[in-house]
Amino acid sequence: MLKRKAYDKLLKWKHESAGKTALLIEGARRVGKSTLARTFGETEYKSCLVIDFFQAPAEVKQYFEDYRTDFDSLFLYLSVFYNVKLYEHETLIVFDEVQMYPQARGLIKYLVADGRYDYIETGSLLSIKQNIKDIVIPSEEESLELEPLDFEEFLWGMDEKGLADLIRMSFNKMKPLPDALHRRALSLMREYMLVGGMPEPVSIYVKQRAFAPVDASKRRIVQLYRNDISRFATGYEFKVVSVLDGIPGQLSKHEKRFKLSSLDKNARMRTYEEAFFWLADARIANICYAASEPSVGLSLSMEQTALKCYMADTGLLVTLAFSDNNDTDEDVYRAVLRGDIGLNEGMLTENYVAQSLKANGHRLFFYSQSGKKEGEERMEIDFLVTRPYVNAAGKPRISPIEVKSPRRYGTISLDRFRARFNKRIGMAYVLHPKQLEWDAEAQLAHLPLYMAFCL
Repeated sequence: MLKRKAYDKLLKWKHESAGKTALLIEGARRVGKSTLARTFGETEYKSCLVIDFFQAPAEVKQYFEDYRTDFDSLFLYLSVFYNVKLYEHETLIVFDEVQMYPQARGLIKYLVADGRYDYIETGSLLSIKQNIKDIVIPSEEESLELEPLDFEEFLWGMDEKGLADLIRMSFNKMKPLPDALHRRALSLMREYMLVGGMPEPVSIYVKQRAFAPVDASKRRIVQLYRNDISRFATGYEFKVVSVLDGIPGQLSKHEKRFKLSSLDKNARMRTYEEAFFWLADARIANICYAASEPSVGLSLSMEQTALKCYMADTGLLVTLAFSDNNDTDEDVYRAVLRGDIGLNEGMLTENYVAQSLKANGHRLFFYSQSGKKEGEERMEIDFLVTRPYVNAAGKPRISPIEVKSPRRYGTISLDRFRARFNKRIGMAYVLHPKQLEWDAEAQLAHLPLYMAFCL
């Protein structure tokens, strides 16, 4: 299994919870939830029993109906059916794809209270109506969101842990890497943007160093998502597909805010709101909302009608961008990697940064001011995050983040934003394809794009 940061979070849950809570691993289809849970159970416990409710026969599901108040019998029959011996306090039971059988999730409260075993649930689309109908969501359930591999995890998979550690050290000390390592990190980052962070494509690339089989794997994932839309987004599947297919086109424009008029001139957010929620709930897309009055509580000024929609995985964004053909040739990928084909760099880099921030636990916000009102200056800040600020005794402040793909650029919007909201601002960042530059007096860091996972 590829090394995942989430594994350490599972260890922390096991030791701190000590069986008092179950853990629910949420995430997109094919993001590695099942592999992570199974590997954790087989490594950290004496035995591990995995019930995959996507494939579980009716007989197994009937056990949960017939013995919901008789756990002795329930555990006995599950143990025999799956041929796994259960040890009190030393066995992990995994409810895999639990959204396919919500009744098992509803039983977690009582299984945890029983106290014999530990429980991990995995699932996607856990909030849609049919998956929570007729069950009480257990308060004994902790949640962990599993994202695609970030660039640091990709480096681990590529046997580049030393480079990953140097990047972190460079960020912490605000000192640039040597030029040769800087170029190497940038090159690997470009590979990562094309491959993405879904475990299967990454594993293929690690073994084969070829893009064509990676492209085939990503296309299978996108098709799986389309099938899920047809199956679960009943009644508004056309709108969900329209938004999904519209993401590359929207992100390739200078103004990356999602304009519904590109889908239908009469479209309104109130009629498409459910489509955006569905894609976000399925972890297919990352939604970035406008914050009209930036402060530490960014959610307080969130405008739900003004949003940007990113793919949760940049590699899948590339696949969507190439979806006009049934497959994408190896030479095409390598031409993009060299910069010989004009696949919009701004689209990829901004999506990559959004993915990196989301993997670090940030909700996504941006700031925009049109400049059309009298006395108003035009401003567009790509991302706003809240980070501890050393010059404010470690208290949280807003950090504006600008993403620049060309080597020559301006920072007019960032300068205006910092001047207007000066007292609310901590460190400011520009992510660009050049070396690290640190202005201590201005509290402004120009970071190479490969450092996005450090923010």
